[in-house]
Amino acid sequence: MLLIPTALVATAALIAACGTQRIAVPKSDPNYSGAVLFSQRCSGCHTLSAAATHGSASNVRTREITNGPNFDVRCERPVSRVLYAIENGGFSGAIMPQNVVVGQDAIKVAEFVATYAGRQATVSPGGTACVNEPIGSIPPLSTATTTTPTATTATTATTTAHKTAAKRAVAKKAAKGKHP
Repeated sequence: MLLIPTALVATAALIAACGTQRIAVPKSDPNYSGAVLFSQRCSGCHTLSAAATHGSASNVRTREITNGPNFDVRCERPVSRVLYAIENGGFSGAIMPQNVVVGQDAIKVAEFVATYAGRQATVSPGGTACVNEPIGSIPPLSTATTTTPTATTATTATTTAHKTAAKRAVAKKAAKGKHP
């Protein structure tokens, strides 16, 4: 008889504790808005304690196809790599939607993930801790270059920086409701 009330109290305590974790990034931190966006848009598939998200599988045998990487234990640097994954649906393009956030919001999320991911990652012997890896930066959007009729644009069109800048420009216009 005593076990039933004890079980009910324990269950109530567990239910009350659910959802009480908060974003661990201070509001004064420049990455706070990225943490909020990550919590809103990425929490269903990814785990990252700084954003109070738990979407990754904790047991590989019970995982679902939509369970993404656990960013508490996976280092995600440099920030340009994170932005690439956001824009292209991860690195496989199979599960994660492309452009889950766009424009400035994508940059904020990428900077947040690059800053806070990997803080619980194990360091292999001779390796470097994630927090000691450089975060890097995102190249600024550049204005379009003009060319003469005899010049070729193939070289500039194929550089990764220009492709990324062009994608961000299109995403930014799409976010404002202007389609190219």
